[in-house]
Amino acid sequence: MQSFDVLIIGSGAAGLTAALNLAEHRRVAVIAKGALGEGATGWAQGGIAAVLEEGDSFEAHVEDTMVAGAGLNDRDVVEHVVGAAPAAIQRLRELGVPFAEEGGALHLTREGGHSHRRIVHVADATGWAVQQALERAAAANPNIVLLPDMVAVDLITGRNEERFSTSGAVHGLYAFNRKTRKVETLTARATILATGGAGRVYLYSTAPRGATGDGIAMAWRAGCRVSNMEMMQFHPTCLYHLETKNFLITEAVRGEGGILKHPLTGHRFMLDYDERAELAPRDVVARAIDNEIKRDGLDFVHLDISHRDPAFVREHFPNIYEKLIGLGIDMTKEPIPVVPAQHYTCGGVVVDLAGRTDAAGLYAAGEVTESGLHGANRLASNSLLECLVFGEAAARDILARWDELPPVAKVREWDESRVTNSDEEVVIAQTWGEIRRFMWNYVGIVRTTKRMERAKRRIDMLRGEITDYYANFRVTPDLIELRNLVEVADLIVRSALRRRESRGLHFTRDYPKTLTQPRDTVLTP
Repeated sequence: MQSFDVLIIGSGAAGLTAALNLAEHRRVAVIAKGALGEGATGWAQGGIAAVLEEGDSFEAHVEDTMVAGAGLNDRDVVEHVVGAAPAAIQRLRELGVPFAEEGGALHLTREGGHSHRRIVHVADATGWAVQQALERAAAANPNIVLLPDMVAVDLITGRNEERFSTSGAVHGLYAFNRKTRKVETLTARATILATGGAGRVYLYSTAPRGATGDGIAMAWRAGCRVSNMEMMQFHPTCLYHLETKNFLITEAVRGEGGILKHPLTGHRFMLDYDERAELAPRDVVARAIDNEIKRDGLDFVHLDISHRDPAFVREHFPNIYEKLIGLGIDMTKEPIPVVPAQHYTCGGVVVDLAGRTDAAGLYAAGEVTESGLHGANRLASNSLLECLVFGEAAARDILARWDELPPVAKVREWDESRVTNSDEEVVIAQTWGEIRRFMWNYVGIVRTTKRMERAKRRIDMLRGEITDYYANFRVTPDLIELRNLVEVADLIVRSALRRRESRGLHFTRDYPKTLTQPRDTVLTP
């Protein structure tokens, strides 16, 4: 058993920001499912939105966020996060993030849904630069212990105390150590979930391999509410290529003049769907592409920026350019084949402005949460911003409330005395593939009640099989993820069936109209 003051589950922007803010006063452990930089932060190409340009305003950024979120956002939260953005950017600069500059000022780009240029970026690899800077700072801090290759199994609650309790307080985590292949007990006075989203519940996703909704599922099992899980963002432009899966073509390509075309006719089709054309919000663009593909039996559509100056394209998108050249596609001369793919989980664990969940001692920050910032659709480049603001907010609240947090109880070690090693690992791979395929087909970009009910019946059947498997065999990383995946799939479908309207990312043919009063879909365990 290892004990810390604070335990942070997740090593991306939210987790490391929280750790750096806590480490001035507390001993912190940051656990990562694999290597430290394998989470979604390092994959973020676009940038971070902040009001920094002459003529821009907090009010405009708030309004853009509310419009993209189809009014489902919490305005107080949006105003708070938008107002905190410039200071968050400044702190990253102090940590050494080399944001692009032009004429002695930060270079700002524009993305879909934004009324001004307000995206700070490091070429097209912003997330990677942010991740590297945060990792360097965390590794150099003596109060931060970094624990890679630890797969979270479940939160430790009163049910795991030596003297059983229904208090609901969280005292740490059981985690599977990939090196020793044993489950370890990690206790702490406060625990922060920074585990990212649940994109891998879908067949096509730009999310990293580990985005299996672990934090959402663990919080739900620990008694926390989740909200708006039906709001799954599909990025309109993921590279379509048989050799390379999940490679994202950033929003900024459209922001800098990229045009979507029908691959057979060359027709610029976005103007048929929305007057904002390629700069319409992601849900509008994703549905338009989905419609073109399904109507004409296409495999992909074209994204074309070859009319811009080749030097400009190479300079602004060096990583995308190099990747595509390696695959035989020259984006300065020819269009890029693209398809929509799941990209971001807008729903999640319910938190307040301080990152507090419903469970005493448990906080959450970043994509794992539903903070009220994104509403029914996330505005481009507000995601890293949310991680930075809420990571810091959770840390501040923990420090301010330290004496009020529940003391660490005596808890039981992990017990595997009544289970054996699995003799049928094939079941896990088969079930994983099944979930991802029917979620894509039945609960994807365009939905119907009949298809979602079909998904629900399959989830109920598979949940029984997975529960039985989990009860009889020793845990493995794949089994842990599969258990969380089926839980999250269930939460998505239940939320989607409950929303009887189309709003933002949730589009259903059975209820195509948007209701006048926006309401969160909140599920209670």
